[in-house]
Amino acid sequence: MHTISQIKKNITFIKLRKLIIVSILISFLSAFLGISLKKLTEHYEEIFFNQTTLHPVFIFIFPVFGLSVIYFLRQYVFNKKENKGINEIFASTSSKTKNLPSFKIPSHYINGLLTVIFGGSTGIEVSTVVATATIGSVAQRKQNVFKDYKTELICAGIAAGITALFNSPIAGLFFVLEVISRKVTRAFIISNLIAVIVAFGLVYLIDEEPLFNVHITTWHTSAIPYFIILGIIAGINSVYLTRCVLFFKNNLGKIKSHYYRIFIGSALLSSSLFFFPELYGEGYHAIKMIFTNPNEIKITSGLLVTFIGIIILKPVVTSATLFSGGDGGVFAPSLFIGAFLGLLVALIFNTFFDANVIPLNFMVIGMAAMLSASIHAPFTALFLICGLINDYTLFLPILFVCLISKYTAQAIYPYSVYSYATGIIK
Repeated sequence: MHTISQIKKNITFIKLRKLIIVSILISFLSAFLGISLKKLTEHYEEIFFNQTTLHPVFIFIFPVFGLSVIYFLRQYVFNKKENKGINEIFASTSSKTKNLPSFKIPSHYINGLLTVIFGGSTGIEVSTVVATATIGSVAQRKQNVFKDYKTELICAGIAAGITALFNSPIAGLFFVLEVISRKVTRAFIISNLIAVIVAFGLVYLIDEEPLFNVHITTWHTSAIPYFIILGIIAGINSVYLTRCVLFFKNNLGKIKSHYYRIFIGSALLSSSLFFFPELYGEGYHAIKMIFTNPNEIKITSGLLVTFIGIIILKPVVTSATLFSGGDGGVFAPSLFIGAFLGLLVALIFNTFFDANVIPLNFMVIGMAAMLSASIHAPFTALFLICGLINDYTLFLPILFVCLISKYTAQAIYPYSVYSYATGIIK
């Protein structure tokens, strides 16, 4: 009896040791993938965007070229398989037999890069999430001892990737918990804690700067009523974004010809970029621009038209990009819309209601509120935004508004882009 007990303990120890080793390996590879994709995207997006400002004709060339290259890569390199975003992960984690094929790593990496640098109005976050999930999935299949840890190792890859992208290990943990796994096991805790520690260590070693250089000074309790209004408006806007993406997917998705899809998508994208170049790619360049000195901006009729146009058109061009074969999701678009929405709301409050609120704070909170409502993950949004700016001064109002925006969105429409497919199946 004692011998059997000892054997069981030895087996458990061996499985635990192997789980730790494979988690470290997954974490490093996923973090490296995330960092390299982010750096490459930032570098080439800036180059190509500058070319469109110097030679506007490229606004009409880049999108159709990028989407065409992605289509031919899919046809002749990536087994004629479309990238379906996070739904691919859900299909894998909910099944014992379905796995993420290894070609999803280069497919999402390359297609995500090409989509953004050639003007596709999405971001690399979902591309990173699926590629890093595939790293975990491939590692899980290498030994039978890991067959019971499929979801945990997939989540470990994702958590490391999110940590690398946003310099926030807590956001990485909450994302896999709120969106992917939604359950906690001992193996989940071990593998995902290792994942975010290793990823954050790599980010620290390369001395990665926060994405947005923002200095928050304070916030006032008198702004709470205005925060509540911002949360409600962000929730409503997130539903508009979700419904836009689903409309293109469910209705225009019936168009079978990929050439027609590329033509329609690139035409919508190019025409929108011509009038609003801020919509190019991830849009982080535009956010950085308005982050420069938002508290000094005065509202004008031209500025009002620009902001409203951007907020209305961003969901359309994001949907058009995805519909026509681009790789990405609603992560970056949510942050982009939230920043402009928060600034617009603050300027309206100050100009017409003499509210005396701080526009910079509303930009930061607006980004978190839109992300929370779009993916139904308030704690992910909270820690992700705090990580992006490396400042926790607005922790409480961000948490408060994230919860308001999420439940506002759910009250209007129960699904996010991520949960729609699984919800319909149920």
